[in-house]
Amino acid sequence: MKGITAYIKPHKINEVSSALQKVEGLRGLSIVEIKGFGRRGDKDSPHPVTDDLMDFAQYTKLEIFCQDDLLDEIISIIEKKAYTGLRGDGKIYVFDVEKSIKIGKGEIL
Repeated sequence: MKGITAYIKPHKINEVSSALQKVEGLRGLSIVEIKGFGRRGDKDSPHPVTDDLMDFAQYTKLEIFCQDDLLDEIISIIEKKAYTGLRGDGKIYVFDVEKSIKIGKGEIL
């Protein structure tokens, strides 16, 4: 099983989630509205620090857990549907899930 965490621009969430709902075998996803910043390493950051206040960018965080065979399809959808061509389109992180347990039944998935 794999875990996917993706950070995308909020205005792309409907397009991304609509496409993901069509993936056969994907059982669900979670969405959280967040704020944050990232740096590319250049000094002219679009989110400057002024008097200890940070201008945070709005993002939507997607959390998805899926079977290994769905991973490439899901990543491809997120990349295509979240793409704007502008700086700061977001990031996708993938990690292994060691165990998944249904709380109500104690069933290991």
